[in-house]
Amino acid sequence: MESYILPVGAAKPSLEDLQSGSGMQRLRDLVAQTEPGARLPLETAGPAASYAQLSHKPSGMTQSAPVAQAVGPSVAAPEPARTMTFEECKKGLGSDKSFFVKSRFAVCNGASFLQTWMRNNKPVGESMFNVRVVGTIAKNSRVINFQYYFTDFLTTGTTGASAMSITTKGNIPQSWPAGAKYTRGGKMPGTKTFAQLKVQRTFTETVTAKTGQGSMKALDLLFAVYEPAISYTPPPGWTLRGALGGKLFMLAPRWESASYLANSTGGGKPEKKGAATFSYLTTLTLSAKQGAAEQAEAAHIRQAFLVPQDTKPYMSAKKVPGQTAKDPLHRTVSQTRNDKNRAAAVKQCKRYWGPKYTNGGKECDEYPFASTYEGAAEPEFDQEAKKFNFSAKPIPKDDNQAGGLILKSFYGKNRIIDGLDDGFLVKIVS
Repeated sequence: MESYILPVGAAKPSLEDLQSGSGMQRLRDLVAQTEPGARLPLETAGPAASYAQLSHKPSGMTQSAPVAQAVGPSVAAPEPARTMTFEECKKGLGSDKSFFVKSRFAVCNGASFLQTWMRNNKPVGESMFNVRVVGTIAKNSRVINFQYYFTDFLTTGTTGASAMSITTKGNIPQSWPAGAKYTRGGKMPGTKTFAQLKVQRTFTETVTAKTGQGSMKALDLLFAVYEPAISYTPPPGWTLRGALGGKLFMLAPRWESASYLANSTGGGKPEKKGAATFSYLTTLTLSAKQGAAEQAEAAHIRQAFLVPQDTKPYMSAKKVPGQTAKDPLHRTVSQTRNDKNRAAAVKQCKRYWGPKYTNGGKECDEYPFASTYEGAAEPEFDQEAKKFNFSAKPIPKDDNQAGGLILKSFYGKNRIIDGLDDGFLVKIVS
């Protein structure tokens, strides 16, 4: 037989198509269109992003972006999702996605494994099954739960699929720092036949990283890649031609215990301090809809995205970051850098609107945010940074402060850490 790995849900040629002669080429063409070299999602952050080839295609994302929520008299970013059902994973992957990101704490990948059974070099049957893996992390937990789903077992024509042995592994091929130790839990299937997996279907594995293994003592920062791998062996009397299975897209877990994030002490239990996160870019959603607490700030950022030439200070080639996975924003917890970014923005508000720009209850709003490496003073710290690649504008004080509260809570709830090994994007809705 021949074996192929395709995006889960992808339309494949029928056995009749394969037997007609043209189907085999269509199948190979379909495989070639699936970025065979890509092993990680486009949105991967941290050292894992350079470990293997990133996809050029965006991952599936939730369609309705959650916006800020009222918290008493104030506002805050919404709580990120920490659970994902099989149906949510299935819908998120659709028919052409290899990865789906619901949040930094709920992600999934999937693939279709297709076998074409041959006799005398002619296709006589087909078999297939789908595998989806959902990764979730509870709030303030160091335990990552991986739920494996085996579904859609099909056979057509003459096959030996029922007795085919299928082996499932969750590999961790690399850690940063290297040599980290993990505690595994749950019960993986090991090696089962096609027929056995068709009955059992779901399996769970948990992965926990002990504290004290990470880099930067203040952060105890540990990155890794987790790779679900499927391999199979044909039963006696059949030979396998092509791939002996395949690997799903890698997941990129991260553990830390940053002092500026929740659970930094573990409630007095050092082994529980910090938490796990998936190391992907996440998106801050702000609303420019009339009546939204941050409406003026969101409208300002939208202007910087769409018509940067109309923003101040003027810069002919201005293109502010935070819009794409290739050019995200990065948080800084340095008060010195934050203050310098703020001062550089205020300088431009005074330059263009005069020293009384605050009249009428206004404040100087800046994008990128003062709490990012890409803020207005970036050229003072990075000689290669473009001068004036930011926007400053007076907006109502209430809107500016609401935007600041949303951003602060977004950092905390999504466990955004300081530095270039993490990042986030900004989306404006109306």
